[in-house]
Amino acid sequence: MDSHLIKNDHSPLNQSVTSLNGVGEETAQQLVDMGIVTIGDLINYLPYRYDDFRVKDLTEAAHEERVTVEGRVHSEPALQFFGKRKSRLSVRLLAGPHSVKVTFFNQPYLKKKLNLNDSITVTGKWDRHRQMITAQTYKLGSKQDAEEFTPVYPLRGAMTNRTLKKLIQQGLDRCTGAIIDSLPVELREQYRLMNRQDGLYTMHFPKSLEDMKQARRRFVYEEFFYFQLKMQALRKFEREQSHGVSIQYVEEDVTAFIDSLPFPLTNAQQRVMNEIFLDMKSPHRMNRLLQGDVGSGKTVVAAIALFGAITAGFQGALMVPTEILAEQHAESLNELFSPIGVTVALLTSSVKGKKRALLLQKLAAGEIDILIGTHALIQGEVDFKRLGLVITDEQHRFGVNQRRVLREKGENPDVLFMTATPIPRTLAITVFGEMDVSIIDEMPAGRKPIETYWAKENMLDRILVFMEKELKQGRQTYVICPLIEESDKLDVQNAIDVHMQLEQYFFGRYKVGLMHGRLHSDDKEEVMKSFSENELQILVSTTVVEVGVNVPNASLMVIYDAERFGLSQLHQLRGRVGRGSDQSYCILLADPKNEVGKERMKIMTETNDGFVLSEKDLELRGPGDFFGRKQSGLPEFRVADMVHDYRALEVARDDAHQLIERPEFWTEDRFEPLRIHLVNEGVLGGSKLD
Repeated sequence: MDSHLIKNDHSPLNQSVTSLNGVGEETAQQLVDMGIVTIGDLINYLPYRYDDFRVKDLTEAAHEERVTVEGRVHSEPALQFFGKRKSRLSVRLLAGPHSVKVTFFNQPYLKKKLNLNDSITVTGKWDRHRQMITAQTYKLGSKQDAEEFTPVYPLRGAMTNRTLKKLIQQGLDRCTGAIIDSLPVELREQYRLMNRQDGLYTMHFPKSLEDMKQARRRFVYEEFFYFQLKMQALRKFEREQSHGVSIQYVEEDVTAFIDSLPFPLTNAQQRVMNEIFLDMKSPHRMNRLLQGDVGSGKTVVAAIALFGAITAGFQGALMVPTEILAEQHAESLNELFSPIGVTVALLTSSVKGKKRALLLQKLAAGEIDILIGTHALIQGEVDFKRLGLVITDEQHRFGVNQRRVLREKGENPDVLFMTATPIPRTLAITVFGEMDVSIIDEMPAGRKPIETYWAKENMLDRILVFMEKELKQGRQTYVICPLIEESDKLDVQNAIDVHMQLEQYFFGRYKVGLMHGRLHSDDKEEVMKSFSENELQILVSTTVVEVGVNVPNASLMVIYDAERFGLSQLHQLRGRVGRGSDQSYCILLADPKNEVGKERMKIMTETNDGFVLSEKDLELRGPGDFFGRKQSGLPEFRVADMVHDYRALEVARDDAHQLIERPEFWTEDRFEPLRIHLVNEGVLGGSKLD
């Protein structure tokens, strides 16, 4: 049952669907498979789209759009048979000024039904180039007496839209007056939203386009509002019930440390530092996500925050996904901190024996201020004396449990998650709704933007010449491929083949390395180390280099079959170069087959702003593909669309936040339906309502 409905065993909403006419054992099972058990479930099973049967002027129709047109039959139907029981029937239709070819597949009986000069209405896909409609439905005469908008539902098994609509009609008739609207009246009035009962009727049986839009607006807001109510409540309880450490850092020391840095902080870094330090001083545990594009200076922010914790007598920990990144962080932080007496240590699986035992002993005694490492930090033998701040770099690379174990190494230390993957605002609000989000949206002065070019496959010879020119100047090159080995299914360049080709081409002049996900982690580390020390001049790799390696000498990246990657992934890959003082380049080798692919290549050459690209990526690919199919943080919305309805998402987030913070929300009867929603969502225990 939908969680916004109040539990009342006598309400028709809670009656079984088997009490409706026409629901036998078989139909009941089909409904159960769709998650429909009660009449409440049934009437809240909303359509995910509508078929638009309004008659369309073909001059305004887009190529491959689904259209409905009226016209007169202008030619004798021509019928052809092919294959086993397959047929194609074609007829010309005069629709206004247009003479259109209409094709029906596997409907041979229409030959006897369609006569010259008959008025008919057809619906199908419009091919603007061939002036042809591939028809799915037809009707003799005008369409004016039929439904203009037909809801389409996600169905299972033998269930049909028609059967489901009949059952929904019965359910709505039975529940008239029993549908409770738990959206606060003040919000409904403020946004002029339909009440819930009218909204449900209109979603299932729209009379006009405007009615349908208004009903959809109501349910988009409702879905986002309920989701954000849950997120904001979780955030409130997390903040108020987690008695963290109040880190009273020494402001003068922190200011002196910032002044001693070889470069000034950007405005964005200063803003983010203020947000982090406010959290650190608070008695509640910090739970903050720090987003910053590649090269925006997140590591410096992390260093300042760690130093602040040390001035208050605490230790800090920095957990990163790979050994080589841990080593690089340890090296750069040692350079910053050793002159001022701050002790930085590195703990990875490579640190063994007496060296490891001594390090752990010093850590437990409080003689190490900052510990940097991989998941080795969360092993049972690792004990801190007084852990105050935990920073996790590239947080999506670690599981929730790994992050939790590190947090439990201290008495509820403050936690800062960092990511160089720019996450669109809409997804950050949705996936990380219970966290505070800080964004570094400004690059340090003087950083040279990476020049990006889109090249076709037939330009490979010219690219190799350019690669050699860069190599001759002592620089290095990444070559990225989408697959490890040759595949029958995908005609894309693979890393093993490309590695062999480049080895032959540069034989005796430059060394070519190969790295991919199937290599053992020790072998990966070895290859990366050889590349970072310039023992290899060219590294052919799959996307395993996307995160966490810093080779300032690499000035060129070539990405094969670039159209196969999302914009955000291409941007992450591109961020591996441009880390030194030399001008860097990224070449996208791609022959996209459709307009979306071409648009993506064009966007990549026009901007280096990861946040702009991430928003475009979300528009072009959708949220599921943005994070990858296995990402589990995305909620399922029946009506709302995170990309197109992002303004409603932001409004709902603000409304939910304000409501949760109002004392009367927790006491007044008028908000009880919303509190029951939180109980049903597992945010509140029932006793909280007493």
